[in-house]
Amino acid sequence: MQNKGTENMVEIDVLVVDDEEDFASALTARLTLKGFNAKAVTSGEEALPAIANDPPHVVVLDLKMPDLGGLEVLEGIKSFAPNIEVIILTGHGSVANGIEGMERGAFDYIMKPVDLEEIIVKINEAYEKYKMNISK
Repeated sequence: MQNKGTENMVEIDVLVVDDEEDFASALTARLTLKGFNAKAVTSGEEALPAIANDPPHVVVLDLKMPDLGGLEVLEGIKSFAPNIEVIILTGHGSVANGIEGMERGAFDYIMKPVDLEEIIVKINEAYEKYKMNISK
């Protein structure tokens, strides 16, 4: 059964950044099925060049990654593309880190495990903010 209001009518470009390859590919596939233009990278180091080459509207960013952490990637994104909205994925009870991410410019944070409907709502809200920021 499909919930009303979750189908995406505008093509929103989403980049998923998560070092858990299975999670990143599954989330990307599920977002694509819902009408998003979703891509994934599996490290913080891959994220910044991917964003520079093909800037998304929204980034779904894992906080804990072995190479370049989510907060560092967030700072990199905001330094060269401040209009891109970032949703932080946090686990391990690290709500404080999610809040710190918001203080550094993230749109919001979501606790893992991720509920697909919740993340779709957040992506759509982040995209609305993105549109408002670029129209200023």
